[in-house]
Amino acid sequence: MIQHIASREALVATNQHLLEVSEPLSGVGLAALGSDLDGVSDLLLTQVSLRRTLSENTLSPDARSGIVQQLLGSKISAPALEVVQFAVRQEWASSRDLQDALRRLSRTAMFRRAERTGELDEVEDQLFRFGRIVDANPELSVILDDPTADPAARSALVHQLLSGRAHTLVTELVDALARDTAGRSFTHGVRELLDQAAQRRDKIVAFVKTARPLTAAQLDRLRASLARIYGREVTTHVDVEPGILGGIRVQIGDEVIDGTVAGRLDELRRRMAG
Repeated sequence: MIQHIASREALVATNQHLLEVSEPLSGVGLAALGSDLDGVSDLLLTQVSLRRTLSENTLSPDARSGIVQQLLGSKISAPALEVVQFAVRQEWASSRDLQDALRRLSRTAMFRRAERTGELDEVEDQLFRFGRIVDANPELSVILDDPTADPAARSALVHQLLSGRAHTLVTELVDALARDTAGRSFTHGVRELLDQAAQRRDKIVAFVKTARPLTAAQLDRLRASLARIYGREVTTHVDVEPGILGGIRVQIGDEVIDGTVAGRLDELRRRMAG
């Protein structure tokens, strides 16, 4: 996750530029934009000297933009070239932030494509379910989270698991994550994908754990309560875990609301232990 304020401001500006560039594009155009930005991010991931040059603030923005034109002008679509040139004109705190930003921008284009076709809800749901599959299979989680694993091997595993079984966009997004986890756990990366999908609809994501399935009425009340607390619409992903005994646990970002029986028992044990 990009944390330095300069890089965050650069990402916001570039993301806004991407939205403007992508507005007139068709679904095919958005697919090309997302794929091209993903490819440029891959290039900068492996070509460290190039990404350092493109984020070097002692070089003029025109010089950095000119390098992009020379190297990529004939290799990527015109909208993607425009976005990359805009990106390298910004001030980035580190070369890795530039590369990570282009990955996020590729996802924005992909999510916008799903938004146009009315498939964003399905994509988000499939991403959540895939994350739960990884969580429930420790051997799979170990392989995907291993920072020393060959990215190509992780990518092949993702395709083995998802090809023909999931939306093509889900496969593309998870494949990009497998190739570049940006130093974070794979599971964390899937959650970031879910957060970014929710942001496309100006929502926040709540991960909910309950001892038993919630009824439609209970889920509606929960969403309404969270929306009042956070001042935005909330998309919920519910996971049933009998081990929590009763109650409900909600996580939004780093904030956790634990109203489970198991949580209260743990708190009681900590207090008794002094």
